[in-house]
Amino acid sequence: MKRAALLASLMLLLAACGEKPQTIGLPNSDTPAYTGTGTGFMAPGWKAGDKTAWEQQLKARQQNSQNDYSKMK
Repeated sequence: MKRAALLASLMLLLAACGEKPQTIGLPNSDTPAYTGTGTGFMAPGWKAGDKTAWEQQLKARQQNSQNDYSKMK
């Protein structure tokens, strides 16, 4: 009985060591966000690589659509 329990626990330990890493294939984080993604899913009027337009877009989005206090008025 003890031998079966020892064997079962040893098998569980070995099974845990063989697990593959579960990572998502994300793009490199060393590129700035304002450079764009290379896809067509961008805000209208924004050009990839324009840092000032990117910052203005973020400020406008935060004020107009993500500010719950301004929505309540």
